[in-house]
Amino acid sequence: MAIAEIRNLKKVYPAFTLTDVSFDLNVGRITGFIGRNGAGKTTTIKVMLGLVHSDFGQVDYFGMPFEENENEIKQRIGYSTGIVNYYPKKKIKDIVAVTKTFYTNWDEAAYRECLTMFSLDENKTPSELSEGMKVKFNLLLALSHRAQILILDEPTSGLDPFSRDELLDLFAELKGRGVAVFFSTHITSDLEKCADDIVYIQKGKLIAACSKADFIGKFGKADATLEEIILRLERSARNAEAAC
Repeated sequence: MAIAEIRNLKKVYPAFTLTDVSFDLNVGRITGFIGRNGAGKTTTIKVMLGLVHSDFGQVDYFGMPFEENENEIKQRIGYSTGIVNYYPKKKIKDIVAVTKTFYTNWDEAAYRECLTMFSLDENKTPSELSEGMKVKFNLLLALSHRAQILILDEPTSGLDPFSRDELLDLFAELKGRGVAVFFSTHITSDLEKCADDIVYIQKGKLIAACSKADFIGKFGKADATLEEIILRLERSARNAEAAC
């Protein structure tokens, strides 16, 4: 069941254009958003969150247009990046005390559960956390208001392999709870491990939005890995551009 519908997004910048991007996010499924740096992943996510206004297209969550229902929808979705920009010297518990005032559905029990699950000490400051723990802190804030959709921009970027595996295992657990997880990445092994669906963008244009199995069936050869498929598609695009 579609819990978010992105339709015909277009955004024009002087040196880049995002064109006709459409896909769905579904309950209890993990969607990997893949593409090279500069392909349009972050622009798409910013439009989905109202951080950037599109020139055309529509984003709906829970059957509601985002533009007309932004405040209500943001109570039900969570957003995280691989970077934490909170006050580095403030204790986690003090940052949380301010953050939870913005959410009518803040769940203190869920917050405590996440503290334990992530092994976070709320008396520490962000400056005292490792990069992996900073990402977990970001996720803790999203999960503590019982977000039904998680939208994550490069959440595994910069993490060591062990921390990345922990995070992907968490995605699988959230999927089991019915949460829709949408995360951008350029790390194909992350998709191999946990993604149900693939959204693949190339130079601002949507190439595919389908299940991982269908993506491999359409673009892959026998026994090809996702990395091999993506590399071949990128090389083909580069060669086609060079021939023009």
